[in-house]
Order: sequence, then C-alpha cells, then structure tokens
Amino acid sequence: MSRQFPSRDQLRQSIGRTRSMAFPTTERDRERRRIIIMCLPFFVLATFAGFVPLIVMARMSLSAENLENAGWSLAAWETLLTEPVYREIAWNTLWFATVATVVSVALGVVISHVLEKYSLPLENVLVAAVSFPIALPGIVVAFMVIVLLGRQGLVTNAVAVFTGSSAIDLATATTVFGLFLGYVYSLVPRATMVLRGTYAEVDTRAEEAARSLGATPLETFYHVTLPEIRPGIVAAFILTFRSALAIFGTVLILQALAVVTLRIDYEIGVGFNTQIAGAIGLVYALFLIAFTFVGLRFVSKGTVEI
Repeated sequence: MSRQFPSRDQLRQSIGRTRSMAFPTTERDRERRRIIIMCLPFFVLATFAGFVPLIVMARMSLSAENLENAGWSLAAWETLLTEPVYREIAWNTLWFATVATVVSVALGVVISHVLEKYSLPLENVLVAAVSFPIALPGIVVAFMVIVLLGRQGLVTNAVAVFTGSSAIDLATATTVFGLFLGYVYSLVPRATMVLRGTYAEVDTRAEEAARSLGATPLETFYHVTLPEIRPGIVAAFILTFRSALAIFGTVLILQALAVVTLRIDYEIGVGFNTQIAGAIGLVYALFLIAFTFVGLRFVSKGTVEI
C-alpha cells in the first residue's frame, strides 16, 4: 500500500492557516489565536506534569534493572498479572474507594440540599467547616482519626468511661472503620462543593409547582430536584472517586491491614521494586484517564437519562 503525501494545495492551506494564526487579519483568526495562547500554559503543564511522567513510568516498568532504566524486560508486568496479591490489592482499592465515594456523594447531596433550601444561622461558618478538610493532607486527616478513635483518643476514652469497657478494645483508628472515616472526611467536601454549584441552577419554580399540587418534600425531591441535580451527582462521583484513589497518606498512617489498598510507595519502600511500582503507576493513571472520559459522557444534562 503506497503512502500518500500531502498535495501542494493541502500544504498551501496548512501554511495559510498557520500564518493566519500568527498574523490574524479577521476577528475569527484573532479569537483562535487567543484560545491557543490561553491553552498553552495548560499544554506545557500537561506535558511536564502528565505526559513525561507517564513515559518515564512506562520505561521504568519495562526496565531489566532495578532503580535504573536499563535494558528491557516484561518481568514486572508478568508479576502484576500472575501474582494473586496484586489482584487482591486492586480489588480492595476499587471496592473501598467506590463505597467511600458513594457514601460521600450521598452526604454531599444532603448537605448541599440543606444549605441551599434552608436559611441556617451561621451559614458561612457551616460552609467553612464543611470545606475545611479540602486543605488538609491525608496524613493530617489520619492523625485526626487517631486523636479521636485511637487508644488514647477522645471519643474512645469517653465511650470507655460510660460503658466500662477497655479503651484498647474500643479503639478503631487503625481498623477498616477508621480508614473509612478518614476517607469520607476528606471526600465529603469535594462532593459538596460540586453539588452546591449544581443546586444553584435548580429550577425552584418546578419545585414550587410540585408542592402546590400536593407533593410531599420527599416526592418533590425524587421527581423534580433529583433529575435536575443528577448531572452534578455524576460529576461529584467522578471527582470524588478519583480523589479516593489518590489518598495515600491516610492509608500510610492508619495502616488498616484488613483493607490493603493499591500503594506505589509500598513497592518503592519495601524491596525497592521500581519496575512493579512503574507498572502500577501506569495502570493507575490509564485507569483514571479512561474512567474520567467515560464518566464525562454522563455529565451533560442532554446525555443523562431520567
């Protein structure tokens, strides 16, 4: 099959478009140039913070030598595909992140509904309190869980005093529950911030019409409000789920061994297996990219079926 080269006319058209971008003469060309200029910082950032690390991780996963990119080998990928422990870790990561995301988004819907539909005292303080965890690193969240639910935790010792039980037996900071609580505490603000923007666009006239026709608040929410905020729920789920997969500090500190999640730092810190760490990182990044593109298909109001 012969290779087709661009014709002379096609080359002239390409040169003309490039020249019009560099030296615009019409308003449409000027608008295109402004868009390109505004997008350049993003492409530069994506190149050095996204594409280059992905290429390095891919090369690392195929390296024949540990701690350096030398030679070629598929040993890391074979280990990742054949060792049952990695399938178990991947499964734990997915189900734990999914459950934490569902609970966080559900709480985000409740909080957003209350903040938008009711006039609350000290509302600005409540909003600040809800959004505060966004600024906290995962390690800080983990220590907060320990302060509350650890063996010397405030909640643990308070319950021990009233029940007469041992604080050691009641401590749940390093259990699945403690880890789950740390995840939800970090994820709820992210879901809430997205959903509050969605609630601001809800047609209140439709809700008022439903109430005037005798619908209960629950029926109004289910039949009128929920279809309108559903795109926001999907968007919140995408953002929250991606954030759940990226929480490493909380897992590192709480060390809930009953739910061993996907941790690249474990491969780097124990055994210094950089090849497997690179393979895990590449799978992780590609999964997030694919999940995001698939999820965005359901964000638009026109594509969400009621």
